[in-house]
Amino acid sequence: MKPQTSFDFSRRGFLRSMVGGSALLPGLVSQLIAEDAVGSAAVDPLAAKTPPLPAKAKRVIFLYMSGGVSHVDSWDPKPKLFAAAGTTADVNEYQGRKGNYKMFLKRPQWDFAPHGKCGTQVSSLFPHQAECVDDLCVIRSMKSDHTNHYEATLGMHTGSFTFARPSLGSWVSYGLGTINRNLPSFVVIAPQSPYAGGQVWGSDFLPGAHQGTLIVPGAEPIANVKRRVANSALQELELGLMGRMNQRHVASRSFDPLLQARIRSFETAFGMQMEVPQVLDLSKESDATLDLYGLKRGETNGFGWQCLMARRLVEQGVRFVELIDTGSSGNWDAHGDMLTHAPLAKNVDQAIAGLLRDLKQRGMLEDTLVVWTTEFGRTPFVEAKNANGREHHHWVFSSWLAGAGVKAGTVYGESDDFGINVGKDPVHVHDFHATILHLLGFDHERLTYRHTGRDYRLTDVSGNVVRGLLS
Repeated sequence: MKPQTSFDFSRRGFLRSMVGGSALLPGLVSQLIAEDAVGSAAVDPLAAKTPPLPAKAKRVIFLYMSGGVSHVDSWDPKPKLFAAAGTTADVNEYQGRKGNYKMFLKRPQWDFAPHGKCGTQVSSLFPHQAECVDDLCVIRSMKSDHTNHYEATLGMHTGSFTFARPSLGSWVSYGLGTINRNLPSFVVIAPQSPYAGGQVWGSDFLPGAHQGTLIVPGAEPIANVKRRVANSALQELELGLMGRMNQRHVASRSFDPLLQARIRSFETAFGMQMEVPQVLDLSKESDATLDLYGLKRGETNGFGWQCLMARRLVEQGVRFVELIDTGSSGNWDAHGDMLTHAPLAKNVDQAIAGLLRDLKQRGMLEDTLVVWTTEFGRTPFVEAKNANGREHHHWVFSSWLAGAGVKAGTVYGESDDFGINVGKDPVHVHDFHATILHLLGFDHERLTYRHTGRDYRLTDVSGNVVRGLLS
């Protein structure tokens, strides 16, 4: 017997059919559902907004090194750790377990040297970034609340170490909106899923329009962005029909801001279909620019491609671009052997230096904030005297900022003699976030969103702007 077929001739059914057939972006459907659930009264959740305070930065490129980069092997020189390697140190916690532990201090694997006019010391792990230290403010006193990857990654991205909350990129999108409706306001470029997965770029209770759009390096960076219909003429017929149905639907109801926002979301999807392929096309980039990033013509993989794509995206108006170098495996989590840091550093080092130089020569570094971080550092001590690796270490680690409003060519904060604890001027993750928002023109205590009866913010109930990082 022939199965019965049912048809939905309603506007909702037609929209579902079109989205299901073209699947321009996974975020479209979540955006519509989230806006319905929140009941937002905003006509356009992505409308460009002027921040309430003077802003040095208009956009952010967030470079995230997944797995825990060793601070004492990269940005934080410790001569006494070199000298005391093999001797013991007493610590009162080990990998989240309280107690009294006698550990062996471990020598860093890479030597340090001063670089640039400022003389900031960087290890030989990052020779290309070392050449850019006059543009960097290196923070050697970062601290976090958790020693596990999942929680630490969540905290670095959302300010919450236990529950999913809106990501930093989503808060920036919520606060600033977008200046190019043909592109998302928040983009994440990652070759693999990181610890905490999509929560890293999720909007949680913020309107779904502020969720990050994922780009995966490769032959098809954004899945299904190409039209599914046979030709542009047929697509125009479909869009024309949908437009007429939208107008009829609107005309039969009183003014509904939510409905207007939903209609705009489909217009944005069409705009993305037109503009995204052009942004992803590197054919017009010069050989000199490709060389800057260590990128071969025609390549669509590697951190060089990610960095160049970030520059192109912010150039076209994207507010926040995050680059994740690896996923939840094969990353900087060097328990077994610190030498695994070497190929990971080679993958990102020239590309990051190229990004900084490219932004600077285009005059974009003046109003682009570049952030480099990881979720935590690695222990300066080890359990076995001859251990080759290092463990997780959230008590102190290193990050850096560059660009808009940052005090370039400086070092902020210190760890102690062996890099075990903060020695001076601690910068908690909440302080880090508060400072980033300040550079974008926001008071972190006032950028809030009401949800389930209370006002939430990125920095929870903590955080201070670190004035020593500002120019």
